Amino acid sequence: MKISILDDYFDTLRTLACFQKLVGHEVTVWNDHTQDIDALAPRLKDTEVLVLIRERTQIREPLLERLDALRLISQRSVYPHIDIDACTRRGIIVSSDQHAGSPSYAAAELTWGLIIAAMRQIPQQMSALRAGNWQIGVGSNLRGKTLGIYGYGRIGATVAGYGRAFGMNVLVWAREASLQRARSEGYAVAQSKREFFESGDVISLHMRLVKETRGIVTKNDLSRMKPSALLVNTSRAPLIEPGALVGALRAGRPCMAAIDVYEEEPLRDPDHPLLKMENVVCTPHIGYVTRDEYEVQFADIFDQIIAYAAGTPINVVNPKVFDTLKNRGAS
Repeated sequence: MKISILDDYFDTLRTLACFQKLVGHEVTVWNDHTQDIDALAPRLKDTEVLVLIRERTQIREPLLERLDALRLISQRSVYPHIDIDACTRRGIIVSSDQHAGSPSYAAAELTWGLIIAAMRQIPQQMSALRAGNWQIGVGSNLRGKTLGIYGYGRIGATVAGYGRAFGMNVLVWAREASLQRARSEGYAVAQSKREFFESGDVISLHMRLVKETRGIVTKNDLSRMKPSALLVNTSRAPLIEPGALVGALRAGRPCMAAIDVYEEEPLRDPDHPLLKMENVVCTPHIGYVTRDEYEVQFADIFDQIIAYAAGTPINVVNPKVFDTLKNRGAS
């Protein structure tokens, strides 16, 4: 099969052990990023299987209409960047393992790194030292502070464990089923969303981006945070109401943020408000970007391709596509 892989910025996938799963197939790897349909359509016109790295490229109907050879999209995790209905109409199977059995330890570790970096002003202190200055401010401890975990899934639970190891008081807010799980694992849960935002010294977001969670953190929520608090987002930017975070930081509640995700990615505007704020630590969506994490993710993604080639697709998120394919075969 002809397989295309988009957005492998550093040509990493060829160096992974799991890449050998694709031996025997014709694989083309693209290292640049473009969202230009007139550029994507010709490079993908003969592609039968498209491999995506998370949400780096939007796959919408205007592009799909020009990809007559495409039969399978294989990726991992959620898929707000894919027009599932258009794929179904066109007979394109979308396979996406939701990795229900394990957290992304890479994302959890980056979250913790950002928390420490922000609370101790590590990037700012380093920049000052390079500029010839010695100590530019006073940081804050984590021990004894309250760590708020918004969304108690696999990653949220892992970060909660890190907080406990650092001597923090962990407070959870989530759906009722997740709150019950947090209680059973010995964590305190907030009585209300308002109490959650008012109580946290560090609040970290750990929810999937779906229709119900888009904009779930509002400007009113942020305005209730302590003037000494830190907001951390390594999940998805649209969990926060558009413009709310920049406004809240300017108003002084919270006083700091640590951010790995943005409303528009890749972010290449050096004048973006978050990049101009001295009280914000920013990274370019690298939560899952480690060799170890890539091995786990792409082993699953390539297994989905192998299963499709064997005639037994797995992790299919648009099962109605089989009706389309059946009807097409009968006509």
